[in-house]
Amino acid sequence: MTGKVHELPSAGGESAVVGGAEDRHGLRLVAEPAAPPADALEEEMAGLLREAAPASSGAPHTALSGGTGGPGALTPLLRTVLAALAEGAGRRGGPLAAGTPAELAADVARVFAEADGDDALRRLTDVLAHGSADPADPACAAHLHCPPLAVAVAADLAVSALNPSQDSWDQAPAATAMETLLLGELAQLVGYDPAEAAGVLTSGGTESNLMGLMLARDRVLGRETGRQIELSGVPGSGPRPRIFTSAAAHFSVQRSAALLGLGEDAVVPVPVDDQLRMKPKALAAALSACVAEGDLPVAIVATAGTTDTGAVDPLRTCASLAAQYGAWLHVDAAYGGGALLSDRLAPLVGGIALADSVSLDWHKLGWQPVAAGIFLVKRAETYASLARRAVYLNPQDDEEAGYPSLLGLSLRTTRRADAFKIAVTLRTLGREGLGRLVDACHELAHSGAAAVRAHPRLELHADPVLTAFLFRYLPENTDPEHIDRINAGLRRRLLREGRAVVGRTELPGEGPGRVRLKLTLLNPHTTTDEVQRLLDAVVAAGRAEEEL
Repeated sequence: MTGKVHELPSAGGESAVVGGAEDRHGLRLVAEPAAPPADALEEEMAGLLREAAPASSGAPHTALSGGTGGPGALTPLLRTVLAALAEGAGRRGGPLAAGTPAELAADVARVFAEADGDDALRRLTDVLAHGSADPADPACAAHLHCPPLAVAVAADLAVSALNPSQDSWDQAPAATAMETLLLGELAQLVGYDPAEAAGVLTSGGTESNLMGLMLARDRVLGRETGRQIELSGVPGSGPRPRIFTSAAAHFSVQRSAALLGLGEDAVVPVPVDDQLRMKPKALAAALSACVAEGDLPVAIVATAGTTDTGAVDPLRTCASLAAQYGAWLHVDAAYGGGALLSDRLAPLVGGIALADSVSLDWHKLGWQPVAAGIFLVKRAETYASLARRAVYLNPQDDEEAGYPSLLGLSLRTTRRADAFKIAVTLRTLGREGLGRLVDACHELAHSGAAAVRAHPRLELHADPVLTAFLFRYLPENTDPEHIDRINAGLRRRLLREGRAVVGRTELPGEGPGRVRLKLTLLNPHTTTDEVQRLLDAVVAAGRAEEEL
């Protein structure tokens, strides 16, 4: 089957099949109909724009999105938005608009200054769509930046219209209940007992990692000193708190240590192997040295799915060492947690249920619009230091009367009902349906890596673990500094020409020769041919850079 394809999910995770076709991933698919002639497309677009014309919108500027009149007020505005999205994407004509950052910023500034009144929604939406990097385009594959499922975006619209806030029950009655139910299911997915676990929706892995390390600080340092750290602060004397994580871990670990008063220097980077996984013997040696020096191991942060390669640290070994040294184990599974949706890939994160806390991001391998982060703890009682009473939000007599509160589960007060879109997606596709999307992206990454390995001008760093891999272009001149310069330059060339969005990173270590390009494949409908064309574009850009 060729061309773009779409799965048509129905409730319960089954697929509605038109034509009975399946693609190479076993997804049940329906092919897009043949594209109509260009003049027909133009006429269809003109019709959409006529329907969306502000003069006929009938929605006053002060109309509200809620109440029984909200849907009527939204309908013409949504027509405007959808038409402008199509118009902007059509003008872009690829993964991102061609041009330099200054040129694109000038275009946005011009429209921002000119847009006014009835036409503002259309013009600003158009320039946003035109100037966006579109993760639904097969050539946009740089980051953990997924193309969201249409059903998730539609669910997110409902939340935007109703505007519930999760800081008190009387602002979000149904959303409070739904988030609680969803977190129970996600705890079970990780391997926790839902009756004992607790959690909250977050803005993403950075917030979740901060929460995990805050609880680790309060729990472990509090036990050591006999003090309530959240009240008295980090002691100025006694053993120095230490956090252990891999040299390839997310930078938010250091940032969290700084925010928590421990200092970035409290983080001990543990060496990694050539697959960028934390070395177990190096972790054991670092912990032993820490204790010998009179310091206190507060936490081990294991990564399940590093940003660059998807590497998974040895989770069971980390858990064993954490137990041995009395440290908290936090698993950053913002990326790799998506493997839990796949029967095939779930063993990659075996041992995750041994963690004291876990970060998940469904705006990565979950196909949700940002934000869709999840923070979970294995035992609800370890959440104690986050408990908060605000008499205008969760008075004790309300809770005693049966009005629940989620306030003490989050670092935030006002908080969007981000659980809703995840709940809708899970109920629509089911774990099995989402797992097929994960498997499709995993297979696509392996196909792309094989294409890199077969190309004489490309060099693969390592086989994919999840859906990403690193590689580089090999110019004729093999000087390491020259190779780095060519690879960095070809990526910017692709951006400037609007041809592709390819990632760039550097391997751990020192000196030149460490720059690598990265493909992060999160579009389950991308084909192997499209990945090959993307790699061909990389090679062409590399050759162009060599000619400068």
